[in-house]
Amino acid sequence: MDGALKHSSGCCSIDSGRKSHHSDKVKNNIISRLNRIEGQVRGIKGLIEKNTYCDDVLNQIASVQAALNGVGKLLLEHHMKGCVIDRIQEGDMDVLDEILTTMNKLMK
Repeated sequence: MDGALKHSSGCCSIDSGRKSHHSDKVKNNIISRLNRIEGQVRGIKGLIEKNTYCDDVLNQIASVQAALNGVGKLLLEHHMKGCVIDRIQEGDMDVLDEILTTMNKLMK
C-alpha cells in the first residue's frame, strides 16, 4: 500500500506502476489514521491474551472496522477526485470498471 500513496504525478495503482498524487497533508492524515488503527489491533490482541470478556473485544473490533472504513472512504474520495478524473480526461475509460470493482470490494 505504501507505493500507492507516494507523492508524484500520475494515478493510483501499485500493480501498473502508476502512483497517486496525494498532497502531503492527505498522505499524513491517512498514515496517522493507519497508525492509530494498528495500535487498536495490537490492543485487541492484548485483550485476547488477557481473556477479556468477548463482548468487549467485539466492540473493539467494530471500532477498528469503522476506522478502516473511514480511511477507505477518504482514500476513495481522493482517488475519484484525482486519479479517476485524470484517467477519464486522458481517455482511459477502463478506469470506470476498475473503480466499480474496487467499490464492490469495499462494500462487502
